[in-house]
Amino acid sequence: MSAPTATEEQDQISATPYSAAHAPNQATQAVQAPVQAEGDIAIDDSNSAYSDEMQVNPRNPEGTYVFPNDEPEQDRMDIHHEMLTKAMGGKLHLAPLTNPGRILDIGTGTGIWCIEMGDTYPDAEVIGNDFSPVQPSMVPRNVKFEVDDVEAPWTHPTKFDYIHSRFMAGSIADWPKLVQTCYDNLNPGGIVEFQDGDFLIYSEDGSMKNSWLEKWNTDFEKAARTGGRTLRPGIHLEDWIRAAGFEEVHCEKIRLPKDVGAFNLVQLKEGLEGFSLVLFTRILGWSPEEVQVLLSKVRKDLENRTIHAQNDM
Repeated sequence: MSAPTATEEQDQISATPYSAAHAPNQATQAVQAPVQAEGDIAIDDSNSAYSDEMQVNPRNPEGTYVFPNDEPEQDRMDIHHEMLTKAMGGKLHLAPLTNPGRILDIGTGTGIWCIEMGDTYPDAEVIGNDFSPVQPSMVPRNVKFEVDDVEAPWTHPTKFDYIHSRFMAGSIADWPKLVQTCYDNLNPGGIVEFQDGDFLIYSEDGSMKNSWLEKWNTDFEKAARTGGRTLRPGIHLEDWIRAAGFEEVHCEKIRLPKDVGAFNLVQLKEGLEGFSLVLFTRILGWSPEEVQVLLSKVRKDLENRTIHAQNDM
């Protein structure tokens, strides 16, 4: 969900923190460190605005998840997948995988990543889980999908060799707990890969200051944080991963080239309403009409080539 505006003709390029780590193999006998909750992440759902039944997104009527799951959002997620694949040089992952037996993709969305992984690793069992059953039924034989809450207790009878998480910002109440759960469900020597970011948009030259884009982003981040979710997991991922007991932790930022910026701009513009509607109306108290007026101004700012906005992804 990065927001480069006019990046196609500027050198304002976003970056994506990629974090991969190994679970200790049997020979290391590493001691698992306790998980430390940091910042505003570890929040009891019973005190969270997200647990209110009224937080259901009208474009996602199936549950309390505040973001949409309808066809426009599925199209946006597929654009986002294409953007990230291009940014990573056509790769589906950066973790060094060698014939993984069991693969889990948490928050799989449309399932496109799982499907492509199933084709890439035909001998692996690939499982994708998500709140919403929007994935296709025609998939490779080694791919299956499950409707599940990734923050509920995991009940998989067999552990995994590779766990993949991509852009769950704004969706997770307790990130340290999720990272720990991944650790506990990996085979010795298994790998987890997180691709997420810091979605606080900024401009290095000050061109975004006092813009509608800045106001939207500030209020968007505030609403998510008030509701018990962070839009900034990327800046904490390495610490959370190390605290869970992982070894050989690797963290990097992947710069998005200019040709990928066009994908980024499209997916952000397409997602603005879905991202904003519940958070602004239910948590900040805006009317739907006020939200739409703001978003129309934000879209203009996104197309304004004098505003050089970016975020770290």
